[in-house]
Amino acid sequence: MPDKDMQASQAGQAIYTPLVLKLYDLWVLGVSNHWLWRCPTAKLRALYDRNVTRRHLDVGVGTGYYLHHAQWPVAKPEITLLDLNATSLTTAAQRIADLAPETVKADVLSPLPALGPFESVGLCYLLHCLPGKMTEKARVFDHVLPLMASGAHIFGATIVQGDAPRSVWAQKLMDTYNARGIFSNRDDDLPALQQALEARFSHVRVEIVGCVAIFEARKA
Repeated sequence: MPDKDMQASQAGQAIYTPLVLKLYDLWVLGVSNHWLWRCPTAKLRALYDRNVTRRHLDVGVGTGYYLHHAQWPVAKPEITLLDLNATSLTTAAQRIADLAPETVKADVLSPLPALGPFESVGLCYLLHCLPGKMTEKARVFDHVLPLMASGAHIFGATIVQGDAPRSVWAQKLMDTYNARGIFSNRDDDLPALQQALEARFSHVRVEIVGCVAIFEARKA
């Protein structure tokens, strides 16, 4: 990855300090999802419930909230957490300690270590934090594809702009986040996401809820 991309990628994840992660569930899952992005957290929990499998990779793990609440199809799923931020990895791993997850510190915009094969991959609220246009962010899909079993699910959600409906306050917050390097989604829109997914996966489904694009697809 070019140095400037590495620096931007680092900036996008550096915000997730121990203090921020303590407030994350309240601010992002409680306030922002419902009132600003207009995509209730329950929609994203349902996304996980539909797609998680017995061998799951979660990329960009946040606080581990969705994994903690997911309806797993088996009692002891094999879960791997992958993130560039060590604090996020620790926080999420502790939250689902009863499921004994593996943790991997890595940047998804670079080739990944040999892992898997996984039957499901979750990318929730990751893409809008990554630098570049959607064509550049789509390297993520290229890097996780070799880790996926045939027919595996890939799913996630990302905050988009373009024609997605958003309030003045949502736009102001997005602009602030983009200016600070927390988000990098000025050029992200639904058609670009759809095209990136359809070029790599089958059974692609993308739904706009508020200004959040919820996507599901499968490896052929």
